Amino acid sequence: MGDPKFSRRKYETPAHPWEGERIKAENNLLMKYGLKNKRELWRAQSLVRSLRGQSRELQAKTRTGDPQAKIETDQLLARCARMSLLPPEGATLNDVLVLTTEAILARRLQTMVYRKGLAYTPKQARQFIVHGHAAIGSRKVTIPGYLVKRGEEEQVKYYLTSPIANDLHPMRPKPEELEAKAQEEAVKKEHEEKKEDIKVAKPKLKKIIATELKEEKDEDIEAATPPEPTEPEEKG
Repeated sequence: MGDPKFSRRKYETPAHPWEGERIKAENNLLMKYGLKNKRELWRAQSLVRSLRGQSRELQAKTRTGDPQAKIETDQLLARCARMSLLPPEGATLNDVLVLTTEAILARRLQTMVYRKGLAYTPKQARQFIVHGHAAIGSRKVTIPGYLVKRGEEEQVKYYLTSPIANDLHPMRPKPEELEAKAQEEAVKKEHEEKKEDIKVAKPKLKKIIATELKEEKDEDIEAATPPEPTEPEEKG
């Protein structure tokens, strides 16, 4: 079992550490969700990978008619429902396979505090949680990576005895500032989407233009080439 003072690592590192596209995607997620380091991201990725692996195994067992597979399937779907990753009813094992890392990151307490307007940024939300200013109901929670369960979203708030719970506290976000920030982020997101569309469209447009130029060049060559002289027919 090992020494309880030294818990086992709960994440897996990437097999290839120097992949440019993966590193760029990881950095974007770190900035978007205000993560402290990549270990927090890898922990979420490992959880998603574990859930998907269980789903694949249970699908294989179900096809063989294993009666235990039905019990384990219900347990897996119930677990995902408690974590609010899937709806409580109507979910299937195929729904587990389409879960993403961002679905896990969106359930973190840090993300919830930020999206409920209790902090200006994800980084500030992390600071509030670590310093004991956030709570779920009447329970103080100081773990930014705590996965908020179904039904706990509405209970996320400032801790009762926290100074920030006072409406007049200067560090407390104001509704008008949050609205202005939300509009700014929406404009920025729209600009990035347009930029990405242009980036995707450029290679296609370049290929189309190259094809059209080639066709025009072939037509010009055909028009400039004189017809071959025909031999006169021999009279019998």
